[in-house]
Amino acid sequence: MRTLALVLALAAAAPAAVAEKADRGKEIQVLADRLTADDTRREAVYEGNVVVTQGTLRVAASRIVVREDAEGFRSFVATGAPVTFRQKRDKTEDWVEGEAQRAEFDDRTDLLKLLNQARLKSAQGEVTGDFISYDRGRDFFEVTGGAPGTAAAPGSRVKATIIPPKKDAQAAQPEPPLELKPGRAPGSGR
Repeated sequence: MRTLALVLALAAAAPAAVAEKADRGKEIQVLADRLTADDTRREAVYEGNVVVTQGTLRVAASRIVVREDAEGFRSFVATGAPVTFRQKRDKTEDWVEGEAQRAEFDDRTDLLKLLNQARLKSAQGEVTGDFISYDRGRDFFEVTGGAPGTAAAPGSRVKATIIPPKKDAQAAQPEPPLELKPGRAPGSGR
C-alpha cells in the first residue's frame, strides 16, 4: 500500500511552483523500463526512459527516486541527460519548460532545485545558470553560476532574457498619419 502512495506522489516532483492547479487532481501516469519499490526503506526507484504525465505536466528523466519520511513527506531526485519538464502555467495560456542534469524537490520545504546546466523558459523569458532554486513558500527564485557551497566554474555566469509583455491589439496599432491641408505658403500672405 505504501508503494502505491510513493507511486502516486511522484507527480509532486514536477515544477509545482508554476503548476496548473487543475493538474493536481488528475490521473498520474508513470512509464519506465523498471520500477523497484522498497516498502521498508519507503523508497521507489523508476529507471530507464522515465516519463511522468499528469494533466498538462510532462516530466522525462533517466531515473527518478522517490523517498518518504516517517511523517509522510516526500523527496524526489530526478537525473537524466537532461531531465526535462513542460507544464501549463496556472490562469494563463503560457507554458513553462525546463531542463537540468538533476532536479530535486522536497515537499516538506516546498523547495525545487535544478542543478547542472539548468534552464527555465516561458513566454516571459528565459533564465539559465548552473543552479536554479525556487522556494514555493516564499515565492523566491535564486539562480547562480554554481551550486550553493561550491565554487562556480571559471566563466560561469547567470543569463536572464526578459521578454516585454505584449501590448493589446488596439494599443499596438500605429497612430493614423497626419492629414495635410493646403494652406498659405510662408511669406506669401495668401
